[in-house]
Amino acid sequence: MLPPYIDRKTVHERLQVIFPEGVSNRSYCVREMAASAVFTMLYIGAVEGSEKWLAPKHVMRMTSQQASRKDEYERRAYADEVMKPRFHVQEGTRWYQDNSREPLRDETIRQGFIPNNAVMERGGLPTTSSLPRYALRQSFAALFDPTLDEKALTQAADAWRTANLSAAALARTAILRRGAATTGEGILVTFPNGETRRMAPGPSSLISKAVIEEFAKRFLVHPAVLWVSESGAKVVARDDELASKVGLKINADQNLPDIILVDLGTAETGFLLMFVEAVATDGPVTTKRKEALLEIAKNAGFQTDRIAFVTAYLDRSQGAFRKTASELAWRSFAWFAAEPEHIIVLHDGVASPLPLSLLVDQSR
Repeated sequence: MLPPYIDRKTVHERLQVIFPEGVSNRSYCVREMAASAVFTMLYIGAVEGSEKWLAPKHVMRMTSQQASRKDEYERRAYADEVMKPRFHVQEGTRWYQDNSREPLRDETIRQGFIPNNAVMERGGLPTTSSLPRYALRQSFAALFDPTLDEKALTQAADAWRTANLSAAALARTAILRRGAATTGEGILVTFPNGETRRMAPGPSSLISKAVIEEFAKRFLVHPAVLWVSESGAKVVARDDELASKVGLKINADQNLPDIILVDLGTAETGFLLMFVEAVATDGPVTTKRKEALLEIAKNAGFQTDRIAFVTAYLDRSQGAFRKTASELAWRSFAWFAAEPEHIIVLHDGVASPLPLSLLVDQSR
């Protein structure tokens, strides 16, 4: 028998729960086209173990009138008839035109569902074959059982993610969930020297916490924090004693970054000064911003090869990175709290080494 199914609108709502922020290529998995694909696979019975498969044209040629026909005979007839060369929609308006096939196949299915273990691909078919080849994984299809209430869906989705998503994906979703769940009490930040400070709740503070607790630990030898600021309070923490020792004059009226880190280093690595911008929506290290920060450091007597610039984001799948990526300055770096062991280098081709090459990855 064909599996029970829910309407496309409800499928769409459930996808938002199943794929939280942080899941790889989440946008491909939660958009309406993704809901259309899941609905149609359930409708025609393309589920792992059934030996029934979906072709993109099953989704392209679906109509609301067809979707409302629940009789098993009509569902099976639709699955077969769509594959015939002379098939024409008899009633209603198609959900998509054929020129939408590539976004469905290449983005939603191949880049979204398959890597996240939601959909399987039929083996043994040539790449050029027009035969149907996609089906829902059985465990994923179970998440669309009409009998699941909100609580049961949440529990089942958690279990499914644990069993099917990579460790990195699970870590990313946990970090992003933590940011969304911060309360009015604020975010507690532990500094390299063991001191703790509480910052106002919000994504910017969560990024700052990750920079201080994760980035500094992974990439600096002997890290220290000179300065941390946030929108709610211009100065959260400052170490004037350390700043005076390194010759840096911190002035709250200046155009200072969100975070200033220093690496006291070793005899081999030497000293490093680092300006960090925590970007939740906007404000990356652009060329103009970099020049302004560089001037502050030069006035304190620092050499260019001892200065680094980092733009820190919560996650590279979010809009903040996509919005500002083209503005990032060359000879700077981008780092993501959700993937703390990685860093993006914006190298300008100059032979001299980038300042971050002085850093040591402590996570290895």
